[in-house]
Order: sequence, then C-alpha cells, then structure tokens
Amino acid sequence: MLRPFEQAVTEHGAVVLRVCRAVLGPTEADDAWSETFLSALRAWPDLPDDANVRAWLVTIAHRKALDVVRAGARRAVPVAAVPDVSAARSDEPEAALPDGALWAAVAALPEKQRLCVAYHHVAGLPHPEVARIVGGSAAAARRAAADGIARLRSTYAPHEKR
Repeated sequence: MLRPFEQAVTEHGAVVLRVCRAVLGPTEADDAWSETFLSALRAWPDLPDDANVRAWLVTIAHRKALDVVRAGARRAVPVAAVPDVSAARSDEPEAALPDGALWAAVAALPEKQRLCVAYHHVAGLPHPEVARIVGGSAAAARRAAADGIARLRSTYAPHEKR
C-alpha cells in the first residue's frame, strides 16, 4: 500500500524544487513545483506500490518545466519602459539561491548538459532514468552529465585565490 502523499511531498519536495530551479531558474521554479505536486496528487492513487517515487516526481517536474518554457515562448511580455539593470538582475539565480555563482554557471550550461546535471547530480537519479526523461541512451545521459560537470569545474571557481 502506498504511503500518504504528504510524506512523499516532505521527502522529495526539496529535490523537486532544486530540479525546477536548475531547469527554469528561481522565478518560475515555484510554479512548476506546485504544478508538479498537483499533477502527482491526482495520479497518486494509481501509482504502483513498487514505483520509484523520486524518479516519477522528477519526470513530472521535467514535463511541467517544459510546459512553462513553451508557454513563455508563446506569451508576449509588454512593458511600458525598459527596466534598469538593477531591476533586471532580480531574475538571476543568485537572487534566490545561496550560491548564486554556482547556479548561474549551471544555468549557462547547454540545455542537455544542464538537464542531465540537474536530474543526476541534484535529484540523484541514475543515468537510465535521466535518459528516459530527457531522451537518448543512458550512455549519452552519462556523457552529457560528465561534460556538464567538467564545464562547471572549468568555469565555476567558488574560492578563487587572489
């Protein structure tokens, strides 16, 4: 028998939020997180007892993130005036996350690398699960994640020596 849904939210909510932030950035992550758990709640009674709940939730979060990206591409954003630089910077990852430079470096990765790094290293999913979510083989997901980590190591310096 499945455990209560609230327990799954408590156990996996932080991972799903980190994945949403890595994929979408901090501004749209909260909405994707909420949509993920609303969808999961509807499907919870039909989930098999032996299901990998974390992978299932990350898959839903991935689909919700894609929905957010697609909706944003279709939506025009009218503005009365061009915002100044300081207002535009509030949407950057470091505005909402403690290690902003790291999240900015993750956001700068190519899409496949960013997704593979987020799903494998942030959510802790095995490479076959990552491949099922983003498409391709487990070897390709492993390679994309490794390339993403290598790029982060070369571009992100948390403690630069002066």
